[in-house]
Amino acid sequence: MYINTDDSLIYIKRHETENGVIIAMCDEELVGKIISEGEIVIDIDMYADFYKGELIEAKDAPAVDSIDGFSSANIVGEEACKAAVKSEMIDAGNVKIVGGVPFAQSFRIKS
Repeated sequence: MYINTDDSLIYIKRHETENGVIIAMCDEELVGKIISEGEIVIDIDMYADFYKGELIEAKDAPAVDSIDGFSSANIVGEEACKAAVKSEMIDAGNVKIVGGVPFAQSFRIKS
């Protein structure tokens, strides 16, 4: 499902909220696009600022344990999903395809 290209770039952005940290990850080339399938719409055009943070090489995505207070994540794109699986932020089995684009959400429940 995932093809490793070492020069792939992804955006990663950390959002601090009162309920924890939300991580947004998106393949660089998807910013400015609208992905849809049926009733599901992922608008990375209108919400580009949500995803556009630090632009990094996919292979340099941080390990999930290094993200303090991580409570949820929105991950869009093949390279972003691959990096999130590698960092154990998400399980590969939870990646869905929307309009031909891999997409995943992750939630951590604290006890």
